[in-house]
Amino acid sequence: MKELVINGIRIRPGQTLNIELAIAKLPTHTLIDLPIFIRSSKEPGPVVLISGGVHGDEINGIATAKKFLEEIDENLELLKGTLIIIPLVNIYGFLSNSRTFPDGRDLNRSFPGSKKGSLASRIAYILSNEIIPQIDYGIDFHTGGRMLTNYPQIRVDYKDKVALQLAKSFGTHFVVNSSYIEKSFRKTAFKAGKRILVYEGGESMRLDDFAIDEGVLGTKRLLSSLGMIASAPEKQKTIFLKESDWVRAKASGIFNSNIKLGEEVKRGQVLAKISDPYGQVKIPVKANANGFVIGINNMPVINVGDALIHIGKE
Repeated sequence: MKELVINGIRIRPGQTLNIELAIAKLPTHTLIDLPIFIRSSKEPGPVVLISGGVHGDEINGIATAKKFLEEIDENLELLKGTLIIIPLVNIYGFLSNSRTFPDGRDLNRSFPGSKKGSLASRIAYILSNEIIPQIDYGIDFHTGGRMLTNYPQIRVDYKDKVALQLAKSFGTHFVVNSSYIEKSFRKTAFKAGKRILVYEGGESMRLDDFAIDEGVLGTKRLLSSLGMIASAPEKQKTIFLKESDWVRAKASGIFNSNIKLGEEVKRGQVLAKISDPYGQVKIPVKANANGFVIGINNMPVINVGDALIHIGKE
């Protein structure tokens, strides 16, 4: 079993360890630490990262990682390998209910980071140098944006066969083809020969029990496939979506959807209506392809060109 070292601390086989990694200070000079939870088996095996809150307002992802940490501490026996669990990565964004850092930078576009760069760049540097070298695989929990709900899905680059197999093992209902994005956590791990799956489910600043439970169940399936836990929930049918596209508003007004997340739709099907505030104008919103609804904009008042309904296509 390879020796794990995080922030100069050696993790021994079979050890349960909580590390607080100093990041920086608030303007008040209050020290900000990054809590990292290590759960290691005595038997050698894969090292898997479970992370949430890369975007500070994506509370659902934080809750998913937290719930899994509770389960591994209370109910699950780790048979082999090591788990590195970081429920909340972007503490600054969490404190301000913001996706980004105080300077507006997106952590997930700041990798591999710099020791002397912006706050986001410095935390990206810590993850790139302290965490990525230690792991084999990872699951990074995300949500949709403000007023945007995603149906639970794994996003993976279909050209990466190793990651695609991990996505199949995770076993959530939808797997969406998503190319690696430069300066992202996932792309930086890939360049280092590691694989991180991106899970999307729910909406930022809102807890979604269904998306949380799906994330925990998928994590159990993945760890079971790696031999790290004994049993896993039954797999559901997984639909592989090769591409996806947004249906956009052709007019401004009040948006009222009549379809549900996860629903199968046909090209030309009326999915919603846009009306003026007085009920004099009603414009149908139609599906632009056959597929499945994997994201919905919950904003009732929209402008022309706004993304309304995300359709994934097989």
